[in-house]
Amino acid sequence: MMDSSVRLQVKEVSKAFGGVQAVDELSFSVGRGEIYAVIGPNGAGKTTLFNLITGIYPLDSGELLVDGEPAHGLYPEQLAQRGISRTFQNMQICMNMSALENVMLGRHRHLSRGFVATMLHLPKLRRSERDCHKESLRLLEFVGCAAYAEASAAALPYGALKRLEIARALATEPSILFLDEPAAGLNTTETAEIERLIGAIAAQGVSIVLVEHDMKLVMSIAERILVLDYGRRLAEGTPQQVRQNPDVIAAYLGS
Repeated sequence: MMDSSVRLQVKEVSKAFGGVQAVDELSFSVGRGEIYAVIGPNGAGKTTLFNLITGIYPLDSGELLVDGEPAHGLYPEQLAQRGISRTFQNMQICMNMSALENVMLGRHRHLSRGFVATMLHLPKLRRSERDCHKESLRLLEFVGCAAYAEASAAALPYGALKRLEIARALATEPSILFLDEPAAGLNTTETAEIERLIGAIAAQGVSIVLVEHDMKLVMSIAERILVLDYGRRLAEGTPQQVRQNPDVIAAYLGS
């Protein structure tokens, strides 16, 4: 029987590119509302793992389960309907749109659109558009970007853009949010804002899977950490367990 506290299960997932085994029979699970970090040296397979789970790459083998139901073989749009959303290492922001429009774009799957409703501009569609606008404003306030609602994304500070991308990912109403290096390029103050935001999202019951090179942030916020090395699990455990693991120390410090 499926453990109701488990939201995501990754079972013996593998992916190779040519002769390079990027992810090798990897298994782990993520609980509901858990902050789960994936770390490892460059080339360890972290982003490839994200791309496999979010449907960008097909699995060579293995299984993905979301709330106990198979999720492998689905396209990103289908996975979004199953509650999976993500941000990217290279931000996917529409710079020629306002901050508000970017978040509204993330809510498109919740709009009550149909050919007849669109042509006649029926009340149901108008209500849906008003709700989309209201919820998008709420999300901008939640991530601390309300002051930039009408501003062009191109005019936003870098730290605000990072939070804007998270707001857009939240607009899909995910149950699992994948964050690919959300603190990359941020200063200490901006990183602290991201840390508070991640904690606030998890407090709402959203599971978070985090890839991040900022070890201070990871050790501060993650409940469990998976350490990858050449696509395989090197270690898994609490921050304290990982910090003291001799294999992790050797992989990172070369001792």
